[in-house]
Amino acid sequence: MGSADIIPGVSGGTIALITGIYERLVHAIGKINFSFVKPLIKGDFSLFKKNFLDEIDFQLFVPLLLGIAIAMLTLSKVIGFLLNEYTAFTFAFFLGLIVASSYVLYTQVVHFSPKIILVSVIGFILAYIFVGLNPVATNHTLPILFFSGMIAICAMILPGISGAFILLLLGQYHYMLNALNSFSWVEIITFCLGALIGILGFSKLLDYLLQHHEEITLALLIGVMIGTLRIPFDQITTTIGGSPFDIAICIILVIIGFALIVLLEMKFKHIE
Repeated sequence: MGSADIIPGVSGGTIALITGIYERLVHAIGKINFSFVKPLIKGDFSLFKKNFLDEIDFQLFVPLLLGIAIAMLTLSKVIGFLLNEYTAFTFAFFLGLIVASSYVLYTQVVHFSPKIILVSVIGFILAYIFVGLNPVATNHTLPILFFSGMIAICAMILPGISGAFILLLLGQYHYMLNALNSFSWVEIITFCLGALIGILGFSKLLDYLLQHHEEITLALLIGVMIGTLRIPFDQITTTIGGSPFDIAICIILVIIGFALIVLLEMKFKHIE
């Protein structure tokens, strides 16, 4: 998820879905309501400990957050290099990942109906228009980074919507990538605090939708994922060389990206 979340156009939520932890993750975040704070203030440490352990899924969050942090800190330089030096090839690989991810999500929808198709079309149109927007010009003050974290994290947890691309639109992507590379802890911590507040609120809504309107929600996400294909497609067509070799490499990378996601989904589905 950490690797995906630093790539514009690829969603960490998609990886969570493929690996089978998505609904557990959303539910685990959504049920955090800080009921353990009141006993702590009152000095009732036994009740604080009980509520704290009951409310937070440590078996999920500890390894997951550790993996995300390590991936973001170690791969940010690699991703930055690939995006700058091999833009078309890198986005061709991302294109394969997104197409395969939308296929995986498609398999999750049990019953197709005109309503399901309509919702998918609406998701496609909204996403296609949204990703075509031009990045806004903003500064990089700590309040701006805080609110950027709040907004981007909501996209990072959704399959098909790239939090990194949201940062790109907000004009904060390259700044935060450099902050990760240079270990600028003030900016990183400020961004993470905004992300924490954003995800605690948004996850409750998402948890409700998945529990009560799962197929409609998944149908909307399928449309969104297909609509976001505009990002890698535009990047490939504007940066690729004209030689048949470059085109062939892009096609091969699309196939590799697609196959990787399908194999991952088969592997984790088998484990389940």
